[in-house]
Amino acid sequence: MGILSWIIVGLISGWLASMVIGDRQSLLRSLLVGLIGAVIGGFLFHSLLGFSYAHGLSLGSIVVATVGAMILLWLLEWTSRRR
Repeated sequence: MGILSWIIVGLISGWLASMVIGDRQSLLRSLLVGLIGAVIGGFLFHSLLGFSYAHGLSLGSIVVATVGAMILLWLLEWTSRRR
């Protein structure tokens, strides 16, 4: 997947995850959460669950990255509450 596809998927998935979780964030944080979420989601779907998805700019990659970004946002919220 090209760097432009990673950025687009990261932005979309970070924005979608923040809408679902209800966390307002900046564009840069949305991009970072989306990109890290793509790694988390890719690991969960492929390694742990055995599902394969299309790489690149596709609905499957956006869904996988959004699920990973939602998990990341939930973890960040959970750890900030514990402090």
